[in-house]
Amino acid sequence: MNHYTTLNALHDDSGIQRPENPLLSIMTCQDYNKSLLGKNKFSGDFYLISFKKFVSGNFQYGRRNYENDNGSMIYIRPRQSVGFEDLVLTEKGFLIFIHEDYLLNTKLHSEISKYSFFDYDVSESLHLSIAEEKNIWELYGKIHSEYHNNQDEFSKEIIITHIDSILKYSQRFYKRQFINRADYEGSLITKFNLFLKEYQESGKLIAEGLPTVAYMAARLAISTRYLTDQLKLETGKTALDHIHIFLIDEAKNLLLATDNSISETAYQLGFANPPYFSRLFKKKIGITPVQFKEGKFGLN
Repeated sequence: MNHYTTLNALHDDSGIQRPENPLLSIMTCQDYNKSLLGKNKFSGDFYLISFKKFVSGNFQYGRRNYENDNGSMIYIRPRQSVGFEDLVLTEKGFLIFIHEDYLLNTKLHSEISKYSFFDYDVSESLHLSIAEEKNIWELYGKIHSEYHNNQDEFSKEIIITHIDSILKYSQRFYKRQFINRADYEGSLITKFNLFLKEYQESGKLIAEGLPTVAYMAARLAISTRYLTDQLKLETGKTALDHIHIFLIDEAKNLLLATDNSISETAYQLGFANPPYFSRLFKKKIGITPVQFKEGKFGLN
């Protein structure tokens, strides 16, 4: 797999004319269809923002394959492997490659990390409505116009502004998609708690310790960032918050229903460090496990 530190090298190997700016490349899917881009898996020191409509083939990002679909936005962070297998796209699509260095000394350089969809799997891409697609195309058109208009000292700031607008709109559109998927597929928190209960009842809490967010995401077949973002929108709490809530609820039952010590209760719930369990319990409930077990619920 090739890793590209420059966009010029990526263009050269793909049979595409070098970009007008060595740190920024924009192209249409018509340009892609005439190139060798992605025929072999590659990675690079750049972000990729793309809007694609698939005719055929598979798109691989990281470990996942993304199969045929229509009107989807995909976001790829630097140094993530990308590959296309017999991929044919409609002409109505675009790709924007942004080298990390293009963002230096800009506000977006520090803010781009807040856009967690760069860490989503490709199966979690953003599917646009007709109205949303129109907004994205208007912004791309402004970038395209500025990019090909004899760039001057104002060009970079203007282009960065439009790229940031695409990302802000994407954030908004993802929230709409989270809500729509929850309505269609059922509550994610219900499935999340079901898998937590199965984890406990199978004895894994004692045998393997506390479940991680990564484990829960894998169990649900979604990425960790997507899991946390969707739960945050659905419930206002993160995936880790919900793991802790589940465990503390189980702890309250065990403390009242058994004669187990605090340490025994902690170990039964997968906590390798009983003092950590006690601190977490007090943080969530307001009193210590000892006080709770003694029935001192009215202290706070």
